[in-house]
Amino acid sequence: METVAFAEWKRLQLAVGSVVEAERVPKTDKLYKLQVDVGQGRTVQIVTSLVPYYTEAELKDRKIIVLLNLERAKFGGEISEGMLLCAEKADGSECVLLTTERDIATGTPVT
Repeated sequence: METVAFAEWKRLQLAVGSVVEAERVPKTDKLYKLQVDVGQGRTVQIVTSLVPYYTEAELKDRKIIVLLNLERAKFGGEISEGMLLCAEKADGSECVLLTTERDIATGTPVT
């Protein structure tokens, strides 16, 4: 396994986000387009392949862990401005969102 220097780890901007909206991306099988409140009045759009694992209702208002300073990418014709973190089995049979153990304010940094 390749190691990462602590200085590299510190470059990642991880924070607690709250899913404000979740909707399917048209003409795709697995993609949702999420609007995620990341604190300080800022909302980001994240495109994610969670359709097989979560309903829109299960995602709405859920607190999640978000990588904010990831380069933008386009999926299913939609721009994704970050990445949410999940634990996923190698065979893809299960995928679980990473969240907080207790309630904590949206925008709180993950360290």
